[in-house]
Amino acid sequence: MRLTLVFRAPVPFLPTALHKFKSISHSTLASSRVYHMAAAPSSSPSPVISAAANTIPPPSSSAVPNAAPSASSAIDFLSICHRLKTTKRTGWVRKDVKNPESIADHMYRMGLMALIASDIPGVDRNKCIKMAIVHDIAEAIVGDITPMDGVSKTEKSQREQAALDHMCKVLGGGSTAKELAELWMEYEENSSPEAKFVKDLDKVEMILQALEYEDEQGKDLDEFFQSTAGKFQTETGKAWASEIVSRRKNR
Repeated sequence: MRLTLVFRAPVPFLPTALHKFKSISHSTLASSRVYHMAAAPSSSPSPVISAAANTIPPPSSSAVPNAAPSASSAIDFLSICHRLKTTKRTGWVRKDVKNPESIADHMYRMGLMALIASDIPGVDRNKCIKMAIVHDIAEAIVGDITPMDGVSKTEKSQREQAALDHMCKVLGGGSTAKELAELWMEYEENSSPEAKFVKDLDKVEMILQALEYEDEQGKDLDEFFQSTAGKFQTETGKAWASEIVSRRKNR
């Protein structure tokens, strides 16, 4: 469940920027991993910078690899992230939910979930909290793309990867941007115990929100429960999802 990237994005330059994203070849993106670009930003402008020259400031050219972001880079980055607070999640918009949650709302409660979950052997709680905060961060630029939008998984990944490259450049490169990009990639690839746990939290948060909207607004949101059934990878995810489904049946 993700947000439509062209028609519902609140930023005027997005349609042009996303058209440029579509022209980026798969081979080009595959040959330059996100975190490599974050660690050593290119001097040439990214597609987003070209399309949004009057909206997003270009990344600093004076980044120090192991230094914290400058005040200017940090504020530029956070200004892009503001869109996460104002962009509504597509699934709820499509179902005509009143006052639907934003992408940032979703990520915030996932962070709380990671914070309060029981300890899991071999899983780094702090890493899970960070991953929950950044897993949808590229949607600040591309929007919340869903399977209903007719965008292939490959193209969706390319657009989000290009967006994250740009955000890491704006952040100034260096270790902070590298960590952000690596957390995002790890989540996307489902390549660690932490990624598997956070992916479960993503689904748990969605069905909990669906239950709340059903109770508050009388909606039938069964499709969201059906889309996640049997797809949880961790015991905590299975237990929490089971509790939500049980409450829905017994209300």
